[in-house]
Amino acid sequence: MLTIRDARAGDGALLLRLIRALADYERLAHEVAATAPALEHALFAVPPRAHALIGEWEGTPVAFALYFFNFSTFLARPGLHLEDLFVLPELRGRGIGKALLAELARRAQREQCGRMEWAVLEWNAPAIRFYESLGAKRLEDWRTFRLTAPTIDVLSGAAEGKEESQ
Repeated sequence: MLTIRDARAGDGALLLRLIRALADYERLAHEVAATAPALEHALFAVPPRAHALIGEWEGTPVAFALYFFNFSTFLARPGLHLEDLFVLPELRGRGIGKALLAELARRAQREQCGRMEWAVLEWNAPAIRFYESLGAKRLEDWRTFRLTAPTIDVLSGAAEGKEESQ
């Protein structure tokens, strides 16, 4: 019933549909700027910038996990960062999310990762319960910070260069 496969060339539009479904669920649809070609480029660049798994239920794509490898200075080992995990709401409760996470755990083992990490929105109680049921621990002392493209430009000094060239 469930098959899990690596994303392959041509899956950009499929992933984008699932990403938009995730964004709708998270009430963040207004933030999706991704395009199918941008996803294809990130997944199939040399080296790839990210990796994705597709979960198919009876041959129909219904879930995805997008991840990349990072590095822990404290462990001196790679880590697997799960950027997004999503199962269509009507197919939840069938073990699809757990199967995707189990496959990611196997990949983390293969790469000798010291940990797997991801973020979850504070209001998403069903996801929090699910992750905790798998043994995941909430990191209470950590807060996520973010710079977006405009603030990256300012911090890098690129914004000054843009103003000078105009």
